[in-house]
Amino acid sequence: MDYSRSDRVGDLLLELISELLTKEVGDPRIGPVTLTGVEISKDLRHARVYFSCLNGEEGRVEALSGLKSATGFIRRKVAGRLQLRFVPTLEFVYDETSARAQRIEDLLKRGKSG
Repeated sequence: MDYSRSDRVGDLLLELISELLTKEVGDPRIGPVTLTGVEISKDLRHARVYFSCLNGEEGRVEALSGLKSATGFIRRKVAGRLQLRFVPTLEFVYDETSARAQRIEDLLKRGKSG
């Protein structure tokens, strides 16, 4: 099984950012956000952090705004805790997997009943 350094750093980032959001980031816009994954480039310079939230479209926009404003703070904390030559730039992206799965499930239910 190939478990690359970028995968390991991605897992560490996910854990650390989750902890920071629960314990140190006090922005009320972020609210109930769940981090679902991290994709990190092979050179470890860019990380795409996926999140989901239960508050619908309005909650998603608010959470994304709060996460973007906290990005600098999060990067500084990551730099202090992880021993990396470069701290990756962070890009927060809404994870549409659960919404897509729900839409497919609804379509399947409609297909069976109709």
